[in-house]
Amino acid sequence: MDNGDTQTPESDLHAFAVELVDTMRAADSLGNSASVAQLLVAWQHTAEVYSDPELLAALTRDHGEDCGPVPDPRDVA
Repeated sequence: MDNGDTQTPESDLHAFAVELVDTMRAADSLGNSASVAQLLVAWQHTAEVYSDPELLAALTRDHGEDCGPVPDPRDVA
């Protein structure tokens, strides 16, 4: 997944390959490829983050603060 300025780390490429094979096997056993399509979309987003240095920096830097407790989504109307 060479995406321009920044390249997806080797460890992520390995994780993608393993996850893709596992997902394709499961999808084949179910006769439904929707999970493969979803996996590819998710990994495409990962590659897009690595290709945008500003976005990568924003998502990986230490923000240095605790934003407080997160409400349980089941309690939010």
